[in-house]
Amino acid sequence: MKIIEIYPIAGSFAEDKDKAKNIRLELITPILEGGEDLVLDFENVESLTQSFCHALLSELIRNYGVNVLDRISFKNCSDETKSIIEIVIDYMQ
Repeated sequence: MKIIEIYPIAGSFAEDKDKAKNIRLELITPILEGGEDLVLDFENVESLTQSFCHALLSELIRNYGVNVLDRISFKNCSDETKSIIEIVIDYMQ
């Protein structure tokens, strides 16, 4: 299982959609296509925008189906981060 740390890329307030897209394309997609599961570690990320989360996850769900979420774990999420992730996932289903 691979771990992707969000903070070093996006900072404590993850808002940049382009960074989220790069994480998805350059890190997440190759891991999934390689057959591995992954952990998105949100340690030190205090908050994120819905647009960041949407850019991070929506194409994955669109391309691989909602079951792709069985291969992705979310770690060290603040309550606000959990809520935003849930909103985006619910919207995509």
